[in-house]
Amino acid sequence: MDNLPVHVAIIMDGNGRWAKKKKLPRLAGHNAGMLAMKEIVRCASDMGIKYLTVYAFSTENWKRSMEEVSGIFGLLVKYVASELAELNEENVRVRVFGDYSVIPEAAKASLDKTLTETEGNTGMQFNIALNYGSRAEIIRAVNSVLEERVEAFAARVKNIDKSDAEGDSVSGSEESILPITEEELSAHLYSGNENGNVPDPDLVIRTSGEERISNFMLWQIAYSEFAFTDTLWPDFTTEEFTEIIESYGTRERRFGGRKK
Repeated sequence: MDNLPVHVAIIMDGNGRWAKKKKLPRLAGHNAGMLAMKEIVRCASDMGIKYLTVYAFSTENWKRSMEEVSGIFGLLVKYVASELAELNEENVRVRVFGDYSVIPEAAKASLDKTLTETEGNTGMQFNIALNYGSRAEIIRAVNSVLEERVEAFAARVKNIDKSDAEGDSVSGSEESILPITEEELSAHLYSGNENGNVPDPDLVIRTSGEERISNFMLWQIAYSEFAFTDTLWPDFTTEEFTEIIESYGTRERRFGGRKK
């Protein structure tokens, strides 16, 4: 493809409705969704897409029943355990966006193993947004910037000579209240320094017919292209994914500018 997106982000939606339509438990929908995700990861890697980010579990999903939440994390353990060898074979590197320190220990241990064992891979980077919410991410980034500035200022104060303490203190204070730049904030997001400075998504796909963002990468998708499909996520095929990627290739992105 001549115009392949560098970064594709997917809001995987419709597992519950898929299960309801088939008169199955919700967990069966999540299991089918996990299988669909497996195929899309493989397809995206084979296409040559450099970054794929999937919205797996939001900060709001904790409101669901404990049975459903536990089942979702159980499926995550199952997926990671069964697919680790293929991820390495495909040279895929796995990263996590979100605070996954609070998820069940078995799921956390499986993820830690996957992150460690795929760390040296140089192919597609597969980002799993887990216990992720964009507003929380932005607040975390702002607080991280402020903490760094306070620490830097404290270090300057500690090291200055008493004779010129007053002058340096004023200078340090002025530096600590400089406006936060876009670059500075971006570097402190989950997609920033800690996960290899992932470029903003070129394309965001949402399944199941819903047309909303749902607190997903609000900062990063400011100029992303969008594709919405009525297909429920477990029914989302590699063929449809390929069609959407091909359609993206025909779009002209202007980033707020005018057509030449």
